[in-house]
Amino acid sequence: MSKHSGSAKTGLRNAWKRLSPGQLNIAIQLFSLTSIFFEGYDQGVMGGVNAAPDYVRVVNIGQYPSGTVTNQTKQGGIISIYYLGALVGCFLGGWAADRIGRINGLFCAAIFALVGGALQAATQSATFILLARTLTGIGTGALTGITPVLIAEMSRAEHRGGFLGYVFIANYLGISVAYWLSFGLAFVDNGLSAVRWRFLLAFQCFPAIILLCGIRLLPDSPRYLASVGRYEEAKEVLEHVRGSDGEEVQREYKEICAVSQEAKRTSPVEFAKVLCGLDNSLAPHLGRRAWLCIWLQMMASWTGITAVTAYSPVLLSQAGYSAIKQNGLAGGLNTIGIVGTIISAQIVDRLGRRKCLIWGAFGLFVVNLVAAALYEASRGNAALATSIAPAAVTMLFLFNLIYASTWGTVAFLIPTEIFPPEMRAQGNGFGVSGWALGVGWTVLINPIMFAHLESRTYFLFAGLNLLWMPIIFFFYQRQKIAA
Repeated sequence: MSKHSGSAKTGLRNAWKRLSPGQLNIAIQLFSLTSIFFEGYDQGVMGGVNAAPDYVRVVNIGQYPSGTVTNQTKQGGIISIYYLGALVGCFLGGWAADRIGRINGLFCAAIFALVGGALQAATQSATFILLARTLTGIGTGALTGITPVLIAEMSRAEHRGGFLGYVFIANYLGISVAYWLSFGLAFVDNGLSAVRWRFLLAFQCFPAIILLCGIRLLPDSPRYLASVGRYEEAKEVLEHVRGSDGEEVQREYKEICAVSQEAKRTSPVEFAKVLCGLDNSLAPHLGRRAWLCIWLQMMASWTGITAVTAYSPVLLSQAGYSAIKQNGLAGGLNTIGIVGTIISAQIVDRLGRRKCLIWGAFGLFVVNLVAAALYEASRGNAALATSIAPAAVTMLFLFNLIYASTWGTVAFLIPTEIFPPEMRAQGNGFGVSGWALGVGWTVLINPIMFAHLESRTYFLFAGLNLLWMPIIFFFYQRQKIAA
């Protein structure tokens, strides 16, 4: 490599130094938004893909040209295998984040995301897309595992909830874009075109490309830099991102340096030791904290959110809406989550994490119960179906608004806070593991549940949300937020 090319490369890596503190924080947020946008888009995209008759034909899960899915188990398996990849990805992401840094870890995750997205768009069979979605899941698991850690380590402790909340707007933005694209593409060739679903799957490559092109222009987090002995760089980044070198920042820097001496790198062995309660060297009850993170995400998945996110067209079909209205309403249904996430960013630091979860579960219990009762009334009297449908759909909108305002952000925030700072990356890995297990499980059996129980599935979700309230109250006590 020539001296000129080497200096150019160094100049690009130090480009962040030319930004003001405000601009640097915005850049960190924008790339974090892009990372979470990818995760949200890939969660929502299969709702539109499953509604495409040509996709149903290619992967052989139903009838063509009606697009009616007859093999719900195979349909759910194709969706859920993505979360198996995400489970692997969260381990790999945590391992990479501790060894090559948060920024390089995100860069590697984006490679998996890009390759997997491209292969999904080129799908030729069910086996083909199973492999492609596994690769995409690995990338998504790593992105979802590393991004909250980077945010937590770049933000002040007292503003961390709001900072993360605003970034998670991108989750619902991604889901919304997936459904609105599906709505527009449904008009191409009366919805029978292969473009309808192949473009949907290809579009996820764009955020991955943005990450690959730009993420390495950002500095790594001060905590990672200190953990590998790069103390001067850690101090420089901290002072720049805080916009000050005052006493408070110097105190934070000293705390980071002290903590870095005891930091433990993520590994499968260490992960298993914590889960089994065999390692309490950094803080008491680490095993309990790990299981709390896992079960919190499992509970979040069983609030009913995965049904609303991945199978919106199916739910709207049961309400009696046409295919075009299903896609349009599904787009609006997931767009309302953006509003909820903005609300979450405003309230999560004021009300506290536990209050948000308890009141969120109560709200979700109510809307699930009302939705179930409305659907049940229409089952008993078909003449009422048309008049009841708008009220039932309103409940779905309220569901997404309440979930995004509470559980949608808090379930990802708590794992970054209840572990010691020196094991934050590994701690967040427990949360992402629970997310992958919970969502993967629910999206596998949701189509089967709705095929057999139909709208009565909402009664189950209502009961579960009622159960989550005392569990949160008794087991998720107020925790000291990690600095």
